[in-house]
Amino acid sequence: MNTRKISLLLLVDAAFIAESFLFFVLIVFLCFSCGRKKTRADEVIEIIHRVNNYWQTHNPVHGNSFWHRAVYHTGNMEAYHLTKEPEYLEFSQAWAEHNEWKGAKSDNKEEWKYTYGETDKHVLFGDFQACFQVYADLYNLAPEDYKIARAREVIEYQMSTGYTGYWWWADGLYMVMPVMTRLHKITQNPLYLEKMYEYLAFADSIMYDTEVSLYYRDAKYVYPEHKSMNGKKDFWARGDGWVLAAFARVLQDLPADDNYRNEYIERFRAISKAVAGSQQPEGYWTRSMLDPEHAPGPETSGTAFFAYGMLWGVNNGFLSKDEYAPVIDKAWKYLTTVALQPDGRVGYIQPIGEKAIPGQVVDANSQADFGVGAFLLAACEMVRYLR
Repeated sequence: MNTRKISLLLLVDAAFIAESFLFFVLIVFLCFSCGRKKTRADEVIEIIHRVNNYWQTHNPVHGNSFWHRAVYHTGNMEAYHLTKEPEYLEFSQAWAEHNEWKGAKSDNKEEWKYTYGETDKHVLFGDFQACFQVYADLYNLAPEDYKIARAREVIEYQMSTGYTGYWWWADGLYMVMPVMTRLHKITQNPLYLEKMYEYLAFADSIMYDTEVSLYYRDAKYVYPEHKSMNGKKDFWARGDGWVLAAFARVLQDLPADDNYRNEYIERFRAISKAVAGSQQPEGYWTRSMLDPEHAPGPETSGTAFFAYGMLWGVNNGFLSKDEYAPVIDKAWKYLTTVALQPDGRVGYIQPIGEKAIPGQVVDANSQADFGVGAFLLAACEMVRYLR
């Protein structure tokens, strides 16, 4: 074989080797990229388990069905839907059984109240109705009428009264709106959706600021009668967190042909935009959203509900990923690097209350069941976002 032929063969071999090497590099890169995406989602699932296992291990005794425990269980049920971890389902099932599938337990309708209160007479008070979301979720997994019998009795009695002022505080929207869409989905009774709209209209009339697209916590905090320490409108982060999360959970179950669907979507988008515009550079929201100096520093429950709402909105096509990804990423970084502690505790949760309080200490040791529930909701949507 002459020198020219040998050179040609060597060139062909070299080209083949180079092409093979580039193909190998491409395959490795694609595998690495796929693995990296999977790993990010898996890391969030690991966080969910760490947070939820810590909470359930340290709080094994089931309490009553009041709102703060119920909100934890809304997050726990979402964690179950995502991970299929049987212990999570068992935990909420046992809590529901402990409370006899009821909220407030009075059976005397003549004494039922909707004003604030923590007694068994406060059956019509929304903070004792949030538990019905969890019962409806458990019913959907294994339909048995007794699981939602009390929920239907209470809400259907409420709808029969003709009164519309049941939701006089922002929290009530999260506590009850998703109950009504869940029960509508189960029963197909259109009255649930009609009454929900009427109740929301009342809430809007006393709490919703059309200029800012945010909700005051209740009528006591409406500007200018009430102002923050620097004379600004005082919107409480957790209060508006309740509202944004409520709209997300409503849209999840609302029929496509609902008469008011477009109004709910527009409201959800308007609140999301206002929330995104008030985020702090570190990723959290201060307790008084438009006056950071009023009660400075991070707060987890409001931040987690905001993250959940916006993540759900992006995941379901209601919000632009390009617009909201930077807000979501910063919020998630705060939740996982500041709020989340190495052992699974979730800190910086403002205690039970109704407003931003100057001087109130909120730190890494500030824990609460409802804040864990909010964190779990956000984390579950983050997994879907990454996938």
